[in-house]
Amino acid sequence: MMKLEIKRMPHASDLPLPSYATEGSAGLDLLAAVDTEIELKPGARVCVPCGIAMALPPGFEAQVRPRSGLALHHGITLLNAPGTIDSDYRGEVKATLINHGESVFRITRGMKVAQLIVARYETVEPCEVRELPTSERGESGFGSTGLHVATQRTA
Repeated sequence: MMKLEIKRMPHASDLPLPSYATEGSAGLDLLAAVDTEIELKPGARVCVPCGIAMALPPGFEAQVRPRSGLALHHGITLLNAPGTIDSDYRGEVKATLINHGESVFRITRGMKVAQLIVARYETVEPCEVRELPTSERGESGFGSTGLHVATQRTA
């Protein structure tokens, strides 16, 4: 198992480090490191500090992703999902939440607000060419691989 170096910020000294909820969880739970309750009104957005900074190894990124329960039950999601944290970033991890729900949502200290996925990535060297190799799909765009089937009405 890879070790992830995490620095707990002073304003989160009493909060636990991110952890997996279950043995099979892919994401570490990120907690709200807020001093006072935040009221997130419908349609509003807020950047929630998570109280940690980290040092990802080269070739890895971290993705901040929404929590499905917050989305389903309250309409709360991440505005830029997934948010990418690069391996050379050393600042505080934050979650930019938006309220798509119909009610005010209250964010409290220590609340699970997002999840963090650490993943390997590849870098590429852009190389300009005159023509691209052909493929079966070609230039067909959105919905060209089956969306029309899902939108057909039955009699």
